[in-house]
Amino acid sequence: MTKFKDQTLLVTGASGNLGRLAVENLLARGATKVVAGTRDPSKLADLAAKGAEVRALDFGKPETIAAALTGVDRLLIVSTDAIGGRLDHHKAAIAGAKSAGVKHIVYTSAPAPRPNADGGAVIEHFWSEVELVNSGIEFTVLRNNMYAENNFMDAAQVIQSGQLFGLIGDRGVSYVARADAAATAAGALLSAEGSTIQDVTGPAPVTNVERAALYAKLSGKPVTSIALPDADLQAGMVAAGVPAFLADMLIGFQKDARSGHQGVTTDAVERFAGHKPQAFAEFLAANRAALGL
Repeated sequence: MTKFKDQTLLVTGASGNLGRLAVENLLARGATKVVAGTRDPSKLADLAAKGAEVRALDFGKPETIAAALTGVDRLLIVSTDAIGGRLDHHKAAIAGAKSAGVKHIVYTSAPAPRPNADGGAVIEHFWSEVELVNSGIEFTVLRNNMYAENNFMDAAQVIQSGQLFGLIGDRGVSYVARADAAATAAGALLSAEGSTIQDVTGPAPVTNVERAALYAKLSGKPVTSIALPDADLQAGMVAAGVPAFLADMLIGFQKDARSGHQGVTTDAVERFAGHKPQAFAEFLAANRAALGL
């Protein structure tokens, strides 16, 4: 599990939620040459104090990337959140890695990336994966399922209103805790060989009906799942103040849950992180405050 612990391992986006956890996990697992890449090194003084080297790394400045990756053996590219522009960022990162002689790239992708018109936000992940394959560098693609933490965006409001809206035909999402995804990414940096694509998931898919029941159990308040046609749910989001582009993206995720793309389960977390993924019910119970309870 730690074959490459003495090689130089760099994590991009190390000041972000996933990147920071991945760096901390690498250090905890005995990696000796951990580099934290970030646009703003001043944000990572705590990681430097723990033993990580901090380097300035900005995907928006392609001409600087190769130099920032000098001496790096294995690279974790945490996909950026610049939807609509992140493909350019990822292309620049991969090109810089190739110029710098990086031997292996781990990339955080999404479930079922495809170029289809219904691909929504995952289209950029598809073309990023293609770029990685064409680079000639060995890779591990981690198709991270929906983070369990994403439920914090509306859980308190759902519990307060007693209504959880979703699409008709929902087949569930195998939510994965961000800490489990980060530990999986760290494990891939430490041990993955060859070129593979891995789905990173929680232990079981959770439907909207099941999610509503869990909210009700934790809060002691009734919460009902209300299934709507696509157009009605999207219109309701926009009427509630969600920007149209974001509503489109959120509907896209729910369509993927309906088609089964989000309900896949694998043992990737256990293989790379060394422990079983946290169950969604356990995750919610451990984060009651974030649910407004």
